[in-house]
Amino acid sequence: MNDKLPISCFIIAQNEADRITKTIESVKDLVNEIIVIDSGSTDGTQEVAENLGCRVLYNKWNGFGPQKRFGEDCAKNKWLLNLDADEYLSNDLQIEIRDLFSKNLESNFYSMEVIPIYPNWKRPRWFSAHHLCVRLYNIDFGRFSDSEVHDSVETNLNRVIKLNNPILHKSVRSFTHLIKKEDDYIKMQIDSLKKKNKLILFLRLIFEFPLSFIKYYFIRRHFTGALTGLLTALILAFFRWKRIYLFFKKLK
Repeated sequence: MNDKLPISCFIIAQNEADRITKTIESVKDLVNEIIVIDSGSTDGTQEVAENLGCRVLYNKWNGFGPQKRFGEDCAKNKWLLNLDADEYLSNDLQIEIRDLFSKNLESNFYSMEVIPIYPNWKRPRWFSAHHLCVRLYNIDFGRFSDSEVHDSVETNLNRVIKLNNPILHKSVRSFTHLIKKEDDYIKMQIDSLKKKNKLILFLRLIFEFPLSFIKYYFIRRHFTGALTGLLTALILAFFRWKRIYLFFKKLK
């Protein structure tokens, strides 16, 4: 049961000393290589990772896709597991992956739900929305796209099997951190709006906030998160609107 699997787990990080330990501990008994790709931490993230037995490499930040492709290129195994430094495998997912490799693998791509957990909450909210992502895969058959903003594994239309258990995602430390994170993210997205129809974008400037609030509060079910969910939905909706506002402001 203690044998480690021929999987390289790679983690991109910057200033994650307070969170990356849980990420690493969730895989250290499962995989035989852990690589942390650091883009210039100043809080000791590198030392924390090294002390936990990881190989730590520096790579200048050029966006999500390029950073993850760098991690892929540094891995010694063909089978790769990707985690962000604010994510960790649930105990059931660790068991499921180990069981998966004890049999004949049926695919080269495995997806899993990534379920967020609010700051200061110990578990996900009821009926939490989630992202379904390919995070365990064989690099001989596909790899991360090179998009600076959107990071996803290109499966080249190969079969993807969904695992039953989730990755848990402590995406923000506080509301202040959520605001900063969203502000940084929308600034990266502004250039991608150039390809959009400007008339449609102008209409979105009017309706983006209320429609985004409905999306986050009701469709993504932040209403199950009580006051924390309400504030989260308001912040996310505001930054969806601000992204379009900054685009038009930049045109002046």
